[in-house]
Amino acid sequence: MDNTYLDQSAGFLLGIAYRHISNRFMQKLKPYDITSEQWSVLYQVASENGLIQKVIGDRTGKDKPTTTRLLQHLEAKGLIRRQNGEKDKRSVLVVATDKGHSLIQETIGYEMEVINEAKNAMTEEEYNQLIRLLQQINIHFTKLQDGE
Repeated sequence: MDNTYLDQSAGFLLGIAYRHISNRFMQKLKPYDITSEQWSVLYQVASENGLIQKVIGDRTGKDKPTTTRLLQHLEAKGLIRRQNGEKDKRSVLVVATDKGHSLIQETIGYEMEVINEAKNAMTEEEYNQLIRLLQQINIHFTKLQDGE
């Protein structure tokens, strides 16, 4: 069977690139007992303490069940906690604990290292173009998902 089709498939190639980058980051996170998916959620929570679950899911590109599962793992590890909103007591906000903030501070450099490794495969201009194109794709599919 000819692989030419998949060699030209953006989805297939993005998936492979994602797995390479994700696996590299996971190797660096291993001593911290956290996955790259959990890390991305914790990063969002730690960078803006007091987010609702839907916003966390939107920012990380995760559906509701996946976001719920990731938050449960982070809570069990003592990295986040849930609390009632100050303005609306019915809303539940997710906040990072001191342990969660510390973990992000200790590991943010690893994320930057992995991104720099990926950047080494191209010029700065190509990297910036890649980022713009990926943002464009994400905006397009978000609009489709929202029914626009």
